[in-house]
Amino acid sequence: MAILIILFRLLATLAILGATTWAAGLLIFRLPGSTGTVAAIGFGIAGLAGAIGLWSGAARLPLSFAVLFLGLLGWWNGLVASHDRAWIPELARLPSIAREGDILTVSNLRNFNWRTETDYDERWETRRFDLSKVEGIDLYLSYWSGEAIAHLLVSFPFADQPPLTFSIEVRREKGEEWSALAGFFRSYEMAYVAAPERDLVGLRSHARKEDVRLFRIAASPAQARDVLLAYVADVNELAGRPRWYNTLTTNCTTVVYTLVGSVAPAWKFSLPLDPRVLLSGFLPGYLQRIGAVRSDIPLDELVRQARIGERARAISLDDPDFSKKIREGVPTARP
Repeated sequence: MAILIILFRLLATLAILGATTWAAGLLIFRLPGSTGTVAAIGFGIAGLAGAIGLWSGAARLPLSFAVLFLGLLGWWNGLVASHDRAWIPELARLPSIAREGDILTVSNLRNFNWRTETDYDERWETRRFDLSKVEGIDLYLSYWSGEAIAHLLVSFPFADQPPLTFSIEVRREKGEEWSALAGFFRSYEMAYVAAPERDLVGLRSHARKEDVRLFRIAASPAQARDVLLAYVADVNELAGRPRWYNTLTTNCTTVVYTLVGSVAPAWKFSLPLDPRVLLSGFLPGYLQRIGAVRSDIPLDELVRQARIGERARAISLDDPDFSKKIREGVPTARP
């Protein structure tokens, strides 16, 4: 019996310390300036007192902490995402997509002309795409700091026009900086960007000089259509109801994983859970494991051939064949 009591106290102590850490982060990132720091210190003291109370027999201390934490959870749960903020220009508009038969009409399609990350011409367009002309799925990974994390873009090539590309972004306000830690605490809304590759790929290859890699996905036109329609539904849902971005659970890879998973059962295919879904820089190995990219080419060689950043930078973003040229030398989806 004594062992069970000790085990319970250990688990409860870990729970209190974990809750205290999360709460301190929430207060630091959601309250302005020094107010957040002071509140986090105060909450840390309360958490420490609660943990001590577990072992000293002062039951009122952990109970008081529990009440305080539940109150904080209520405040956190009451934080409401919004579309109505002073957004940075490149994320000022969200796309919406209307469908009539096989024709998709994409409104607020972004087609910026990027010279640098801060020097660009704004251009928002409406374009139509024929679902019957979608040919497959291509995936871009853009690396900016090491191999573990990359930004994911999903692109749909069409037989009769340049690809339609989607990016899931942190929707920042003017003057707001990105912090991966802040992304755990409802600090940012999520945004979709729908754009041609000259915009989304060009921003990363030309303006930011990132290491961009292209992987052709082994998806049939019918499967590509299914995934595209899953995107259409989620793009429209987000346009109607704002959503919080979360560094761990609602980001550029986990949302795509969920979208593809929602249609995969129709193909009698499942997506296994894997840490590489979170460590997005290692996605190529995961994709090869599930047969989504070429398995007859060693992974290192597949990655080498996927690097298009330097080649893309040699091509003008105004070149009408930009999308075709950046695919030259990249392995096809199937042997």
